[in-house]
Amino acid sequence: MTALLTVILSFIGALVCGLMPSSTHRRIRWVALAVAAAGLVVSMVCCVNYPGGDFADLVAADWIPSLGIGFATGYDGISLPLLLVTGLVAVCGVLFSWTLETRANQFYAFYFALIGGVYGVFLSLDLFLLFVFYEIAVVPKYFLIAIWGGARRHFAAMKLVLYSFGGSALVLLGMLAVFFLAHDASGEALKTFNLLELQQGQVPAAAQQWIFPLIFVGFAIMAGMWPFHTWAPTGHVAAPTAASMLLAGVVMKLGAYGCLRVAVGLLPEGALAWAPWVAVVAIINIVYGALVALKQDDFKYVIGYSSVSHMGFVLLGIATLNLTGMTGAVLQMFSHGVIGALLFALVGTVIYTRTKTRMLDELHRLIDRMPGIAWVFVVAGLASMGLPGFSGFISELYVLIGAWGELSGWIVSGAGAGILLTFGYTLVKIHEAFFRERTHSPDSQSETPYPPMTLPEKTGVAILLGASLLIGLCPWLLTHKISASLELLVNRLPN
Repeated sequence: MTALLTVILSFIGALVCGLMPSSTHRRIRWVALAVAAAGLVVSMVCCVNYPGGDFADLVAADWIPSLGIGFATGYDGISLPLLLVTGLVAVCGVLFSWTLETRANQFYAFYFALIGGVYGVFLSLDLFLLFVFYEIAVVPKYFLIAIWGGARRHFAAMKLVLYSFGGSALVLLGMLAVFFLAHDASGEALKTFNLLELQQGQVPAAAQQWIFPLIFVGFAIMAGMWPFHTWAPTGHVAAPTAASMLLAGVVMKLGAYGCLRVAVGLLPEGALAWAPWVAVVAIINIVYGALVALKQDDFKYVIGYSSVSHMGFVLLGIATLNLTGMTGAVLQMFSHGVIGALLFALVGTVIYTRTKTRMLDELHRLIDRMPGIAWVFVVAGLASMGLPGFSGFISELYVLIGAWGELSGWIVSGAGAGILLTFGYTLVKIHEAFFRERTHSPDSQSETPYPPMTLPEKTGVAILLGASLLIGLCPWLLTHKISASLELLVNRLPN
């Protein structure tokens, strides 16, 4: 039960931090860092020990046997990269919140409750248990934003929770339909929520046509799918930095993971029927998100809509329903997790705490006053737009190759247009923030250098950029594990 330690440690960390006196914020941050680092170490051990292919580290126990509900956990090559990115973002979220003093005990209690729920979703092999962890991850988000957030934090927190619970309602209806309609080869009802048993059975093809959109859309709302994406930029902007990193880095991946694991994994005929429509929505996500990012003047909104655009590549990879495209989708979840979290950390903490503004038209030649920070952001921005050598390039390449020949030509062309727009808004916003001279800016006459990055900030940057660079240069570290597990899923899809 090595992998399950990630969940246990996170909830223990939430309890310990919550019970510590708020005045001991220095001790709290070290406890938080130790808990987050322990989760990352466990995830890395799982990655090293994973044999490939089917599920590993299985834990099974009866929970409510009369309803077919059990406590079943495990991981495979699909969930493994998401366990890793959760551990990475959790550690770096603590590092970029190192100066937090206001109610730090409560902050980290909610922080680790959220992380424990996320780990639980990625490990759950029972649909009911997955749903429970999914809901556990929703509640702390509200308090993290509503208490420690910025402008319009109450509106953003409530909007995020309402969208989350709305999607959860659709997912629950779809899961109940699967529970009642799934049967084995002899036609006998399974009446179980166990994911492994449901994969061996089947749901009537006619029923899959209406169950699939319920589950897929319900999960995809959390993945920032258009037109239900508006919670994401609003929530990202209002959230404190560590919460923004979690929202972009792992929470949006909960939805994408559910789309792949549950909707496609259990409803293959429904996936085949609805895949063209998923591809259309994915292209809208990619292009629309990029266009809106191009028009934003708030730096954090730029990153927020960029996240919507990049999640479109995840949906597009899923829509291909082939091994290459879906491998790219899982790899993109990891890639955007580390890069998106890094960009929110740089904008929300590193730049904002020094300039006291996120508005691009108030920034004046930051390259002269914070050269080290500026060049780090330039590298992170290039990684986000898919510069070869970073993980974003290889993940999008997998998706595009998977889409070629499987989806219509205009879908692939739309994805290509989205990549060009990503180049555009990334370079334009970098220029506006760091290189353009603004004579009307309030600080345009000042040449006083800003303080350099602190040691915790430098460490967080090194971890996230290093992870993206490592997978960009050595993608086989993850791709062969991802593909081996996805192959089992693809083989269950109808020809």
